[in-house]
Amino acid sequence: MRATGSLLAFSALALGICAAQPPKSRPATRAVPEVTIAPPSSPAVRAQVINPELEPALTTQEKLRLIRSRIKYVFVLFQENRSFDFYFGSYPGADGLYAGPEGPKSPAQVAGFTQQIVNTDGTIGTVTPFRIPATIVDAKGKTVPLYPADIASVNHSHVGIARKMDLNAQGVARNDEYGLTEEGETLVNGKPSKAPTLERKQFGELVMAHVDCDTAPFLWRYADRFTLFDHFMDTIIGPSTPNAIAMISGQGGETQWLLHPDQRASGGQGPGATVPMVSDAQPYWGSPLDLPNRTHEPPPAHPFGGVSKNLTFATLPLSFMGASIRKTTAADYDPKFDLPDVQQDIEKIAGHGVRAVNWAWYQQGYDHEINDPAGTASHAGYIAHHNATQYFGYIANNPVEAKHLHGLSDFFSDVRAKRLPASGVFYVRGGYGNIQGWKPQDPNPRLAGVFNGNDDHPGYSDTQISEALLAEEINAIAASPYWSQSAIIITYDESDGLYDHVRPRVRSYDPSGIPLEQGPRIPAILISPFAVAHGVSHVPSEHSSIIKFVDELFGLVPLADLPDEARARRIGMEKYHQANLGPADDKVAGVGDMTSAFDTLRLQGKRPPLSAAYAEIPQAEVDRFPHDNGNGCKVLHITPTDWRRPNPLPPDFNPRPDTTPGIPASGNWTP
Repeated sequence: MRATGSLLAFSALALGICAAQPPKSRPATRAVPEVTIAPPSSPAVRAQVINPELEPALTTQEKLRLIRSRIKYVFVLFQENRSFDFYFGSYPGADGLYAGPEGPKSPAQVAGFTQQIVNTDGTIGTVTPFRIPATIVDAKGKTVPLYPADIASVNHSHVGIARKMDLNAQGVARNDEYGLTEEGETLVNGKPSKAPTLERKQFGELVMAHVDCDTAPFLWRYADRFTLFDHFMDTIIGPSTPNAIAMISGQGGETQWLLHPDQRASGGQGPGATVPMVSDAQPYWGSPLDLPNRTHEPPPAHPFGGVSKNLTFATLPLSFMGASIRKTTAADYDPKFDLPDVQQDIEKIAGHGVRAVNWAWYQQGYDHEINDPAGTASHAGYIAHHNATQYFGYIANNPVEAKHLHGLSDFFSDVRAKRLPASGVFYVRGGYGNIQGWKPQDPNPRLAGVFNGNDDHPGYSDTQISEALLAEEINAIAASPYWSQSAIIITYDESDGLYDHVRPRVRSYDPSGIPLEQGPRIPAILISPFAVAHGVSHVPSEHSSIIKFVDELFGLVPLADLPDEARARRIGMEKYHQANLGPADDKVAGVGDMTSAFDTLRLQGKRPPLSAAYAEIPQAEVDRFPHDNGNGCKVLHITPTDWRRPNPLPPDFNPRPDTTPGIPASGNWTP
């Protein structure tokens, strides 16, 4: 790491800094509309794109009224750990690695395009973005498959991602230390701290890799047919748990830190029992497997590691209680422990006069799944630290609220049996393994039990198994009566630490002065009968944008406007001179609300809604691996923006340095 980019420099970013300057990623002389229509690909897509430039101009409130009249169901299909550039860096029309909505880019226009890396002999080399091919020819002339659907997980810790972003003195990310951070290297006067092992160097290369529509054809099909967001950022600079929590709260616990400074995080390196959350500490409430016969007491010891604090700040599930909130919170097993930080929030919500909003959190392994023996829940696929609801006592420690938590199989059975209520918000997550029994392409029997996860987390999930789960979820909704009134949002928790070139708009810092919010870009797609077809939304967005959309759709008080959260925000401003410590569904500039993805003419009935069949992927295609026979780009009629460019694949590249060690190009690597 350069001396100017080290974590020591964060201490110079005194907590009085409120926000970084906005990134200068586009020439100021050319304005880009909120949503652009990328060049239509297949004839099926072209038929849906009808004079997008003739969209009528409506006020925000006029468009919201139309959306409220059309949308009753929000489905959040919540995946894991991919950067935007990893999947969509070569997507035509998006702000990508090689081109953007304004046209082709040069490497000089892409932050961190060329990065330093330390070779195994201690010399300094460089690495640039490259596409992981399906196969390579090794030194012996043998064609070797690389299986780009299965990659290792890289460093996505709070401190690690902050270092990768490498903020300058003005708080603007350079995005140029992804490779060095993965290697565990620092550069002092141009010299490395040590020579890395081959494995560490391969991790330094992997972090700069990406794939396209041949590896992830279903994701590209949804992006192509509906609306892709190309400036959707994760909330917390760091791992999965804080960003899972941010999906329902718009923060990682900053307001709890401000109200309880004795609970504050220390350097981002603690056991996880501190706030704001910057690690993958396990939930405080319930057992790790959420056994049906658990008591309301927290476990005395957690076999999966450190346990978080009981989180006590406001979330959407608190807002969802609506006018029934006093009655609902009265069922809490330990109100003195779970509710003191939301007392004024409860009164505000109760007096707002909005009825309770139906909601559910479906997560694989939470209860009995279809691949479990009859009457026995194995919890084999459950990942406790991905279940955001379990961190809050007023949800998990309340028998009324805990009824909103279910397993993944329950989602399919509830949709198929038409058991969902008349409206609501529904979160759906996968986990380890998959309940359908799908296997990764790699025939290595050892890896068949490693890369069979379905939530897309590198290191244990397979890209095509994960997008197959999305397809089954979307197909289920499309085949139901809910489709005609639905907004389906595919998004991710965080980037896994994979390279993304867009500079996050850092707006807050943790108690140690390390950048806290926002983090790198992640994929986000909105699917709806009323979506813009083949649209790319350039509106700045994040997890709080989904919360903001839900607030607006159901008439909820924004979390940022609730009195207990507002009280904490005032402390943040007065004590730390930071205006944005807390939820970002209001009071924070530059956070959109997802409504740009809706086609005004469809909402007005002047253009036909997109049909359910347009969203469906036939089951035979879902079950056939590799998807589209590995030729997704050809099937979709899409030309990625890096085609016909040299692909600078490092000669010693390995997508799985930890599980399949070696060097493919040297001929001694065994997949």
